[in-house]
Amino acid sequence: MITVYHNPRCSKSREGLALVQSSGKEFYVREYLKTPLSENELEELIGKLGMSPIELVRENEEIWKKEFKNKELTSEDIMLALTKYPKLIERPIVEDEERAVVGRPSSKISELLS
Repeated sequence: MITVYHNPRCSKSREGLALVQSSGKEFYVREYLKTPLSENELEELIGKLGMSPIELVRENEEIWKKEFKNKELTSEDIMLALTKYPKLIERPIVEDEERAVVGRPSSKISELLS
């Protein structure tokens, strides 16, 4: 099953969701701002993405700039920030059983769906 980690207020996230919808594949939408990921879920997702936690951070978000920018942070610190402030997570993320992609550019979603 495909999972789309979605923020309906984000145009890129809506674009990614539309790609998944048009694929005809079965999927589940998780609005991660309403239903945040646990630290374990986030750790598993980052593993599938093949990224480090800092690569998943939206560094232009105000909360990042105020609370975290220019601080010495471990990967664990960043994971905690992402679970506490899910708005910091890049979007959209599309995940299947084996892998996941951040849908920027949206062609990455198309690759996962093929």
